[in-house]
Amino acid sequence: MSDLFSPEMLSFIAAALRSSTPVLLVVLGETLTQRVGVINLGVEGQMLVGAITGFAVTLASGSPTLGLLAGMFAATLLSAVHALLSLYFGANQIASGLAVLILGAGLSAFYGIPYVGEKISGFGSMAGVPLLGPLLGQLSVSVLIALLLTPLIGVWLYTTRTGLAWRAVGESTESARAMGINPLLIQWLGVLVGGLLSGLAGAALSVDYTSNWIENISSGRGLVAVGLVIVARWNPYLALPAALLYGGSEALYLRMQTWGVGVSPYLLSTLPYVIPLSVLVVTSGRLRQRGGGMPEGLKAVFKGS
Repeated sequence: MSDLFSPEMLSFIAAALRSSTPVLLVVLGETLTQRVGVINLGVEGQMLVGAITGFAVTLASGSPTLGLLAGMFAATLLSAVHALLSLYFGANQIASGLAVLILGAGLSAFYGIPYVGEKISGFGSMAGVPLLGPLLGQLSVSVLIALLLTPLIGVWLYTTRTGLAWRAVGESTESARAMGINPLLIQWLGVLVGGLLSGLAGAALSVDYTSNWIENISSGRGLVAVGLVIVARWNPYLALPAALLYGGSEALYLRMQTWGVGVSPYLLSTLPYVIPLSVLVVTSGRLRQRGGGMPEGLKAVFKGS
């Protein structure tokens, strides 16, 4: 038991939580989006737009808080493009999401050119805050935000009337309409909230996690998060353990490099992707056998794609 609370183990847990935070925020956002019967593969592009916007605003203002807010706003605007294409014009949701992904990647690469090599001061750790303890003191503001949002979103989705409305729309828009719910409005909100959280994830990545900007800084985290929504069974409460598959793997491979493990660092760097995808493959088969937890509205999306 003492080993669990050793400085080395606490440092590893803190690193895993920091690495998991951007993925966790995207998983939470995409869970809410898919819960209303819409899938958005553009979250990777939204993360990138949120990352470059958050970094640029933080560099200009010196305020990482403004950077996070700006990143959330920019990604929400980009998610509105997906909502407009798929919900208003009736475009295929898979194709629309991919278009948003490519658009976001292109915009972030173009507007991020002047910021390559720049450094900012993010939030830093909270080691100086009393009563937080040795673990929480190693975390930063964005990590604590993500950890607090996870149970709050779960409580909202499963215990409130508006949460019930979102779940009803995801199961059947016709039944929701018969209950007096406006399905189109709920679906728009679902896409926009998902964009807001993916923007927060991207901004947290550049402002709080790396404190710099490089092209394609998200490195596929958004697409991994879409798969982890399935691993979490569209349940916000399971979003954290699902995200830790990525964050824990990333923290492990970084530790393995410092240990001098005789494996190519390029091969080790695939761990954060191989492990979550392997779990996804294993759990997908079991979910199909047990009925899963996929909203009925999503099944119609995949059938039509």
